[in-house]
Amino acid sequence: MEVQYELVDNVLSAEDFVRLKVAAGFKERPLEQVEKALRNGLFNVSAVCGGQVVGMGRLVGDGAMYWYLQEIIVLPQYQGKGIGKSIVNRLLGHIKSVAEPGTVIDIGLTAVKGKEPFYERFGFSARPTGMGQLMRIE
Repeated sequence: MEVQYELVDNVLSAEDFVRLKVAAGFKERPLEQVEKALRNGLFNVSAVCGGQVVGMGRLVGDGAMYWYLQEIIVLPQYQGKGIGKSIVNRLLGHIKSVAEPGTVIDIGLTAVKGKEPFYERFGFSARPTGMGQLMRIE
């Protein structure tokens, strides 16, 4: 069954962030720390289904040469429905829309073990150190 959802930019709340992280098996963070992290991030996108945030993704970095995809998370019951792909595409589209024309940018991420093939479909490749993946756009 197809799930209806919409992507909404820069509305991610600290509460939704924590709820999604915990649902994905990550450590709970204090709301004050998450609020600061969201304020200091470059861009975020939320996947909303039936009024509930069911997925998220963030961009951090310097906003010019180095960008990092962070917290690409979709609730387990919504995985496999194209939401994660849509989130990553929105994040990559944002980078391309604000990148200085004619420059080289590096986009990095750290993939959870076993999720590397998901990111390889977007053009990311494993770093020589084995930690994370990298894409270069020239």
